[in-house]
Amino acid sequence: MLGSGAIKKERGEYMRDLEEVSREKYALWEALLGEYAKKPLHLGEIAGIPIEINLATVVATWVVMFIAFVVGVLATRNVSVDRPSKLQVIYETIHDFLKNLLFDTIENKKRAKSLITFILTLFTFILFCNVLGLFPGMKTPTADLSTTVGLALMVMVLVYILGFKDRGVKYLGHFFVFPLPHLLFAPINIILNIIKEIAKPLTLSMRLFGNMFAGGLMVVVLLALIPPIANLLGGFIPSVIWLGFKIFVGVLQAFIFTVLTIVYISLAVNEHH
Repeated sequence: MLGSGAIKKERGEYMRDLEEVSREKYALWEALLGEYAKKPLHLGEIAGIPIEINLATVVATWVVMFIAFVVGVLATRNVSVDRPSKLQVIYETIHDFLKNLLFDTIENKKRAKSLITFILTLFTFILFCNVLGLFPGMKTPTADLSTTVGLALMVMVLVYILGFKDRGVKYLGHFFVFPLPHLLFAPINIILNIIKEIAKPLTLSMRLFGNMFAGGLMVVVLLALIPPIANLLGGFIPSVIWLGFKIFVGVLQAFIFTVLTIVYISLAVNEHH
């Protein structure tokens, strides 16, 4: 059994190792972006609100788009019915699952069919964003709030456009569906419905950001609190645990974001009886 002093010593050494890994991870970004690797680029202000761009997140997003494009090309380059490649099978499985989910959720099958490419692209993009940080020197774009807010706002704009396009002014009726039954509560009900609409992009963005930002951090903290586990087999076991956890969280959060997008679209375009 290790004494409390030995445990504290090992914990301190492990935390110093983590700090060293963090510095090495950002070395690539500092070489590419200089001082803007760790701080945003300030572009000015609008009505007192600072306009800033995180260049590291922008570059990481470009990397994700390139990887997604290359993987997509490789998966569909030599499509075969008799002898499909493993990558083709994976893509077809994801495609069929999301397609079935769309057709089961959205009543207008023509509208559901038109959304297959968008939904597949959205899931693929978020998934690659979530797991990019697993590679040495790479940054997770979805661990930046600006990325998740941008994705959520894009989804909500699409929801409103499709709602008006498919249902016209009847789409506005959902603002007047009153949770409180009496007509006297009409102003309160309208305010509640507006708050509900504002909450949708907030929850979409904050859920994805929070999980991706804190997911790996939680494992690191737990391992730091239990140094003997962190040092098993030269750190191999905790590395496998961290890798598996990050992949699981990345896939799960991409799935949740995509499913909620489908649900919000279906609520906007479906006729309510």
